[in-house]
Amino acid sequence: MKSIILFDGDCSFCNRSVQFIIKRDPKKVFQFASLQSEIGIHLKHLHQVPNQLDSMILIEGDKYYIKSTAALRICKNLKGFWKVFYLLIIVPKPIRHKVYDFIAKYRYLFNKNDVCMLPSPSDLDRFLS
Repeated sequence: MKSIILFDGDCSFCNRSVQFIIKRDPKKVFQFASLQSEIGIHLKHLHQVPNQLDSMILIEGDKYYIKSTAALRICKNLKGFWKVFYLLIIVPKPIRHKVYDFIAKYRYLFNKNDVCMLPSPSDLDRFLS
């Protein structure tokens, strides 16, 4: 079963993160959906993700992961040295999440998107609709 990454479709930083993941995921482990899309809203409801969460969410099977835990679990599945970042999972969650929250707080400084990202034809099947 594939893992699903829910991301903020209005955030340029988040869209670039999705492109970053796609380039380093040749096995196509991950599928993607915008948090604002119908399927994103449905998946949040299905997995009982709190509505106030508006950052990246990783769904694996019947579990979901948020913030730094999601980011590190994603890194674990990327090709190259990115896997090494998963070792940061040993850092206590409150500390990791504070760093994640700091980055997330300023993510809109990277420009807010007025239009949705268009995946390449070879990656179209990775985006849920």
